[in-house]
Amino acid sequence: MAVFFRAFIPDAKAFEMIEERLSSETDFDGYFNVYGIKDEVTISWTPAISAEEFKEQVTDALRSTWEKARFWLVHQRSDSRNDLCINEIRNAAIRLSRNYQQTMVATLCLLGRSDNKNDLELIFLCFREETECRNFRVRYEGKFVPDA
Repeated sequence: MAVFFRAFIPDAKAFEMIEERLSSETDFDGYFNVYGIKDEVTISWTPAISAEEFKEQVTDALRSTWEKARFWLVHQRSDSRNDLCINEIRNAAIRLSRNYQQTMVATLCLLGRSDNKNDLELIFLCFREETECRNFRVRYEGKFVPDA
């Protein structure tokens, strides 16, 4: 099935949304994953970890990612737009970004335990060079990307 990267959101907006969710009283299950050519890091939000501890771990991972690749595009997955599942979008982002040097793809999922009204699913495409980031956006934003 083809992937459609709709309008990207500013990274500041993404951080605001993360902060809002993690500061709320809502119980979430969640995970954060960063996939790079040389490494992959996954952080799971288990019942034994507090929201503050999970937020701290995610913040550290995002900071580390930013140190390696400073130019980001953030895509928010939404059920209301009938987006594909987050893993399909993530896999497409990984496949499409292979042509760019040292690109990293990070995925953050915060899924409410009682309902889905506060769910947050973000895909961060992190590029080392600004030109790569702009090129990716021009090539794929708002366009259907067929399966390989």
